[in-house]
Amino acid sequence: MRKKVKLKETKIKTTWRKDFKRNKSIYLMIAPVLLGFIIFKYLPLYGIVIAFKNYDIIMGFWDSPWVGLKYFRSFLTDPYAFRVVKNTLIIGVYSVLLFWPSILLALLLNELRSKRLKKTIQSISYLPHFISTVVIVGMLMELLNPTGVVNNLIVALGGNRIAFFNKPDYFRTIYLVSGVWQGVGFSSILYLAALSGIDPQLYEAAEIDGASRFGRVIHVSLPGITPLITILLILSVANILSHAGFEKVLLMQNPAIYKTADVISTYVYRRGIINRNFSYATTVGLLNSVVAFVLLYSSNKFSRRMGETSLW
Repeated sequence: MRKKVKLKETKIKTTWRKDFKRNKSIYLMIAPVLLGFIIFKYLPLYGIVIAFKNYDIIMGFWDSPWVGLKYFRSFLTDPYAFRVVKNTLIIGVYSVLLFWPSILLALLLNELRSKRLKKTIQSISYLPHFISTVVIVGMLMELLNPTGVVNNLIVALGGNRIAFFNKPDYFRTIYLVSGVWQGVGFSSILYLAALSGIDPQLYEAAEIDGASRFGRVIHVSLPGITPLITILLILSVANILSHAGFEKVLLMQNPAIYKTADVISTYVYRRGIINRNFSYATTVGLLNSVVAFVLLYSSNKFSRRMGETSLW
């Protein structure tokens, strides 16, 4: 048995060496990416220890005193903890539920016969993704300020001016709608790529069977991209606490709308960075990562039970 194991190990090593020599250029291309992951993703994981220490910049990682679960208890008993978690979850859940506009756009673009019109619509829909978040928020503030275009239209229709950015009830709607506008075009790229990989003979067979154009979309196009939709939904559920993007929320919020606009990332920024309580910020970030892992594992397991598509 030992000889067989040794023979197998020798074969694996030989195969790997041959593969490396054959694809040396590809491995060299991958090397900077792997190095980047090690330096910027894995090595910083050691910093998690400051969640269990009363971290002091001067004393450093090693000499800062251990405090155990002090900051975990501090966050869980914080009077603002429930509010920020609730706001983050609401925005995250709605963001996951709003996955369908990109699918709809991809299906509509796939049905267009005019290549010129298709490229024009794609270019227009992709454009918002490449605009800076700062510019996007600036545009929203200009459009929605008390003397902006939207308020002028409301007044023209007989309504009263609304201070959108000073009323908590409007924050989530503005954030989510603008988010869909920003990402719907770019998110549709993956679905368009999946649609282009569907065998044209399936559409021809459906047409011969009497399926209408809408029927071909329902019975051929949608089933063809269902595995991709499932995978992206699993990843989206795992990142449910990260959908409330830090930069955009920070630029849009003010103390008047903290009731609905204060999320985990902005709360950690104020407590951890501005107040220099780095241990507290690390603790909340660690809890966030643990919840994300649990959601990823659970959604993947649920998907595997319900169908054949899963991440692992």
